[in-house]
Amino acid sequence: RQEQPVTTTFALRAVVEKLVPPGKKAAPVLSRVFQALRIAVNDEMAALAAALEQIPALLAPGGVVVVISYHSLEDRQVKRFLDKERRDCLCPPELPTCCCGHRRTLVPLTRKAVKAGADEEAANPRSRSARLRAARKVQEVVSS
Repeated sequence: RQEQPVTTTFALRAVVEKLVPPGKKAAPVLSRVFQALRIAVNDEMAALAAALEQIPALLAPGGVVVVISYHSLEDRQVKRFLDKERRDCLCPPELPTCCCGHRRTLVPLTRKAVKAGADEEAANPRSRSARLRAARKVQEVVSS
């Protein structure tokens, strides 16, 4: 950037290609650089967090939410959200009683992320990075 500003994607590509060690392919590195830029510019992680937080309020009791993530940052965020919403209490284990008042809203339908099988990957190469997680909203308890 000190020699010449990076103002186009071709200029960025040239800079990144110079940094790739000999014998390594530049394409995977370039893909990650452009993916990281897209995620940052579009603020995708914050948008995902905002969407996930709305799920319990928008989903009808017994309704199912399915989330497909395409990279590990998204999948980690979805996994942590579903883990939080499956718990009745978020208090630290050393507390003798619950003081957070959090109640479970979702029950996971998948123990782990579901990945595409070999047949799906052969027919659709883009599916290799996809991870699917699903959960059902708990039925509301009617108190008498």
